[in-house]
Amino acid sequence: MSDRSGNRIRSLSAIRRPGRRLPPELSVLRRRTRIQVDWIDVDGVRLRYGIRRGRGRPMLILNTIGANLDMLLPLVDALDDAEIIVPEMPGAGRSPARGLPRRLGWYADLLSTFLLRLGYDEPLDVVGLSWGGSLAQQFALDHPVEVNRLVLASSSIGWPGLATRSSTLKRLAAARRYERAETLPAAIAGLYGGLVRRRPELISRRGRYASGPSTRGYMNQLIASLGWTSAHRLHRLHCPTLIMGGDDDPIVPLVNSRILYWLIPKSYLHVVRGGGHLFLLLRANESAGVIRRFLNERRYDGTDGADYYAARGLEADGALIPRLPS
Repeated sequence: MSDRSGNRIRSLSAIRRPGRRLPPELSVLRRRTRIQVDWIDVDGVRLRYGIRRGRGRPMLILNTIGANLDMLLPLVDALDDAEIIVPEMPGAGRSPARGLPRRLGWYADLLSTFLLRLGYDEPLDVVGLSWGGSLAQQFALDHPVEVNRLVLASSSIGWPGLATRSSTLKRLAAARRYERAETLPAAIAGLYGGLVRRRPELISRRGRYASGPSTRGYMNQLIASLGWTSAHRLHRLHCPTLIMGGDDDPIVPLVNSRILYWLIPKSYLHVVRGGGHLFLLLRANESAGVIRRFLNERRYDGTDGADYYAARGLEADGALIPRLPS
């Protein structure tokens, strides 16, 4: 009887649709980062999220469009023992997509409720990558008391800061790049730039095993950012902000980071030399070092001219540059 049951189980597993298991390197990272993945219902919206318990002020990390939390594991690991929350927004990763598109303001309100349900009622440090950077701006503007410090990586002010070296159609063609095994690494190398140009297998290796977005979820997030801009509101953003941009980013060229630096009052600019659109993930140790240095610095209020970085003689190009009062 046991032999027949065993044969039946083996036969069922043989016809079962193969799942996407994490590759060995991501499995090791999942264990090493001690990140716990769970689900939560937020006002009828089911979200998948990960939490790594740690010390200090909690950090909320918002991923790029359609990406899942497993792609952020290198950054989570590089941030040592900080407490980190990584939500998968509706339509990204395994979080179900909404039936109709919503504006970024809706996503920001969802984040606020999500954090309250998890018990976070004090200001957090917020890190946003690309589309997540736009959401981070919206969240900091709509809920300023919930944000302590802000980090914007490969981000822009929205539609006025259009990418000059990457077409919208090319980005739309990559909507299912996380799922399609036939996607050529060479095709995405020029899309992301930076380290991916020389080693395109870095993104394809992660993408082959990652839970990709549904087409509806990807399009909903893309529509949420269409016509959106923060240019007219950034002067109200009074939390210290670190702006990180790569000088080899075809999707969000470096000029967008410089515009953010010019518009946000208490801002620092860090240029990642040779950095592409995903430098936060592919150069995680370097990026985490800059983020930790920024978060551990005392609040820059625009009154002290001899600030931490200037006092240590750091170079202006590629270093954290404070905006001094005129």
